[in-house]
Amino acid sequence: MAFWRLYYHLVWATKERRPLIEPKQEPGLYNYIIGKADALGCIAHAIGGIEDHIHLVVSIPPKLSIADFVKNIKGSSAYQMNHLDPGQKKFGWQDGYGVFSMGKQQLDTVIAYVQNQKEHHSQGTEIASLEKMIHIDDRPQRQGFNTN
Repeated sequence: MAFWRLYYHLVWATKERRPLIEPKQEPGLYNYIIGKADALGCIAHAIGGIEDHIHLVVSIPPKLSIADFVKNIKGSSAYQMNHLDPGQKKFGWQDGYGVFSMGKQQLDTVIAYVQNQKEHHSQGTEIASLEKMIHIDDRPQRQGFNTN
């Protein structure tokens, strides 16, 4: 068995940044994502968000690509959300996502940030570089390049 310690902070948004994550659905969605991560051999350290996006701190083993992990989590959780309450509005995630790697030294700070998403957003103390990564058009924002 290989030894690994990899830490990632993932961020992704609901389709068109619509407020699709209702407070009553949040615990079920988060528990589903944590369970699915566990089933994939990953370690979910923290999850949090608001009605239009989530943050996930996770350790993903090297045998699983980050892209495959996100695809699996996003696809299966959207399916789960759409089948829990068929009367609810259609749930979906945006195509893109943001990913940040970190070392063990930053893990506790990032976990605290993710677990306190609601407070950060209500008080305006969110970290801009982590929040602006998700755009409605899903195109990466390049800084320092003129595309004209």
